[in-house]
Amino acid sequence: MDNASGLLPATRWQKALFVLPAFLLTFAMVIFPTVFGILVSFTGWTRTGTTLEGASSGFFLFGFFDMTRDIAGAIRSTWNGFGNFREMAGDNAFRTALSNNLIFAFVGVPLQYLVALGLALLLNQQIRGRKLFRVAFLLPFMISPIAVGWMIGKAMFDARFGPFAKLARDLDITLSFYDTGFKAVFWLIMINAWYAIPFVMVMLLAGLQAMPVEVFEAAKIDGAGRWRTFWDMTFPLLLPVSLTAVVLRIVFEFKLIDIIYVVTGGGPGDASQTLSLYIYKEGYLSGNIGYATAMAEVFLIFVIVIIVALLATIGRRVRSLY
Repeated sequence: MDNASGLLPATRWQKALFVLPAFLLTFAMVIFPTVFGILVSFTGWTRTGTTLEGASSGFFLFGFFDMTRDIAGAIRSTWNGFGNFREMAGDNAFRTALSNNLIFAFVGVPLQYLVALGLALLLNQQIRGRKLFRVAFLLPFMISPIAVGWMIGKAMFDARFGPFAKLARDLDITLSFYDTGFKAVFWLIMINAWYAIPFVMVMLLAGLQAMPVEVFEAAKIDGAGRWRTFWDMTFPLLLPVSLTAVVLRIVFEFKLIDIIYVVTGGGPGDASQTLSLYIYKEGYLSGNIGYATAMAEVFLIFVIVIIVALLATIGRRVRSLY
């Protein structure tokens, strides 16, 4: 067949060469770390117990092979099967961290969504200074979580120098924000909500502004009130955007570490600790790499199951409306 463009058809090897860079990147960033993490989760590998001497010496390619050989030897020498997972089943700190993750995800995210929905509906109205309010409400999300944790959680809620504590002392009231696990988790949810609400609000506001105005004008002519219009039209049309925002926020809540690390460090004790923080402490601070990796693998499977269940449940509801 004649080639109208005058270009020779690409051979199978030429096509493979074009795909090769993407495959190598995927292998280096996804496949290899995943397989490596699964293998390490079945070991008792500790940072002080095993060293990888010479893994980075020499030419890069040979250094990589040396590193791979040393890693394989370290895995063989520290293999303990399902020992990490059995330890996890009896680990109270692991259960506390997992329950805190569920609280942050399924208590914090609905709170964020409801407040963000109210703000989005308000900013979608023709009110004076609407642009100024939009910028003002976005400011918290422009600040890094570390800074948010320090400014709100430490500076304002500090028991000695914070303005709230000073006001309580002036009123002869004993006030402490983080002395129990319940109060620590509660205030962490509030601080994190203050940071996360603008993200959800922007997504919902974009969804509201993309809705066809003609449909709402027709509903108004037909005599539909605001409440009826919201439940029968606005909310169903906003469900796809809401699903995306909620799923993203749940994923972010399961990864939450920075604000907690700055504000409470997981305390008192481990009462406000999340799995991300516990994995960091075990793997990086304590050097229990095998156990930390096992927790990370279980955590990954747990998050995938929850997200798939959410997408299936809410997605079925969204599809039934269209």
